[in-house]
Amino acid sequence: MLLSPLGIGFDTAMLIAILLPMVGAVLLVLAGRWPNLREAVTLATSVALFITVLHLLGGYLAGEAPRLVLFDVVPGLPLAFRLEPLGVIFSLVASGLWIITSLYAIGYMRGNNEKNQTRFYACFAIALGAAMGIAFADNLLTLFIFYEVLTLSTYPLVAHKETPEARRGARIYLGILLATSIGLLLPAIIWTYAVAGTGDFQLGGILEGKIDEALLPILLGLYMFGIGKAALVPIHPWLPHAMVAPTPVSALLHAVAVVKAGVFTVLKVTVYIFGTDFLSSTDASVWLMWIAAFSIVFAGIIAMTKDNLKARLAYSTVSQLSYVTLGAMLASGYGITAGALQIMMHATAKITLFMCAGAIYVATQKTELSQMDGLGRRMPWVYGAFTVGALAIIGIPPLGGDWVKLYLVMAATDSGEKYVIYALILASLLSIGYLLPVVARGFFGNLGDRTEPAAQFNDAMPSEERIRAPRLTVIAPVITAALCFLTLFLVGPLKELIAPLTGAH
Repeated sequence: MLLSPLGIGFDTAMLIAILLPMVGAVLLVLAGRWPNLREAVTLATSVALFITVLHLLGGYLAGEAPRLVLFDVVPGLPLAFRLEPLGVIFSLVASGLWIITSLYAIGYMRGNNEKNQTRFYACFAIALGAAMGIAFADNLLTLFIFYEVLTLSTYPLVAHKETPEARRGARIYLGILLATSIGLLLPAIIWTYAVAGTGDFQLGGILEGKIDEALLPILLGLYMFGIGKAALVPIHPWLPHAMVAPTPVSALLHAVAVVKAGVFTVLKVTVYIFGTDFLSSTDASVWLMWIAAFSIVFAGIIAMTKDNLKARLAYSTVSQLSYVTLGAMLASGYGITAGALQIMMHATAKITLFMCAGAIYVATQKTELSQMDGLGRRMPWVYGAFTVGALAIIGIPPLGGDWVKLYLVMAATDSGEKYVIYALILASLLSIGYLLPVVARGFFGNLGDRTEPAAQFNDAMPSEERIRAPRLTVIAPVITAALCFLTLFLVGPLKELIAPLTGAH
C-alpha cells in the first residue's frame, strides 16, 4: 500500500478527513467554557482538514484511487468511500473555505454578541464532516446517509437565533429537505439498486441496458428534485427561508457545504449513475434542462425585487446553482466541465458577497439595500470585496466566472440546444441588475443622516469617517475576493483533473 506524505495510507486519510471534523465537534463542546480555546480548536481542526485533503489531492494526482469499505450497513450494501475527481474538487472547496469562514465567524459571532456559540461551532464542524462523507462516497447508500447527516446537523444552525422567525425558517428548511430526500431521492436510490443490482458509482453509469428508456426521465426527475439541496425550482423555498440564520451560516449554506453538496450530488449522479452518453442518446434529460434554464431566469427576476440584501443574494444562489444542473442536463463533456467549474467559482464569489453583507450588518445593523446608500465610501474594503464577488458572479473577465458561461454555451451548442444560450444571456443581464445596484448605491448613493454606525464599534464617529466592522469580518471577504481572481488560473488544472470524466476538449 502506498503511503501519503502524512505516513498513512490514502484510504485511511479519507477516513481521517471524514472523522476529523466530528472529533473536532466533540473537542469544541469540551472547550465551550473557554471561548479562546474553543475558537483555537475550530481553526486548528479546519486547517488540519485542509492539509489532509491536500494530501489526498496529491495522492490522486500521483495515480492513487483508494477505496475504503468500513462495514455493510445491510448485507451487500457497504458504507464505502473512494477518491475520484469530483469528490476531490468538492472536498478542496469545502475544507479550504471552512478556514476562512471560521475566521469570519469568530469576528461575527463575537461582534454581534451571538448566544450559543459553542453549539454553533460544533454543528458547523459536524456539517463539514458530513460534506467530506458526501465528497468521498463510493455508492448511493453512503452518499444518502451523509446527505441526511448534513441536513440534520445544519438545522440547529438555521434555528440559531431561536426567534419565532428563525424557528419557522428552520422548520421549512428541514421539512423541504427531508421531504424531498425521503420522498423522492430515497425511492430513486431503491429503484436504481433494484434495476441495476448495484448503487456503486461507476464511470459511464450503471443504468444503460438495465432500465426501460421510457422510464428514464421519471427516474432522473426523482433524483434531480430529490436532491433538494440543489434548490431547483420549485424545490427552492427552503433556501431563502434559511436566511434568518446568522451570516456565517449563510456562508455555510451557500458556499461551503450545503448547496454545494446538492449540486455536487447532481453531477455525481449524472456522471456515475446515468452516464452522460446514455442521457444524451435518450434525450431523457431535456425536460430537466429547460427547468434548470427556467430556474436560472426565474430566480434572477425574483432577486431583482428583493430589498433585503441577504434575500437578494439567496435568490441569486438559486439562480447560480441551476447553472450546475443545466450543465449536467446538457449531458456533454462541456456541460460537466461547466458544472465542476461553477462549484469552485460560485463558492468563492458567493461566500464573499454573504460575508460582506454580514460585515455591513454587524457594523451598522442594516439589512435592507434601501438603507445602505453611501456606505461604500465609509466601508471601502467591504464594498470593494463585494464588487469583486459581484463581477465574478456576473462573469466579467479576468474573473473566473466567465469560463462557466463559456463552457455552458459550448455545451448547449454541442448538444444542439442553442435556445438555452438566450436564457444564459438573460441571466447575465439579470445578475447585473440585482448585484451592481448594491455597488452603485454603496459608492455613489447619498448617505445623508439615515445610516448611523452601530454604537459598539463607532462611538461618536463623525459622519465622514469610516464605519469599522470587526476586523475579521473584513479580512475574510478580502481574502475570498482575492481567491476570485485566483480561480481564473485554476481553470486549466481543474479541467485536467476531471478529464477522465469529460474527455479532452
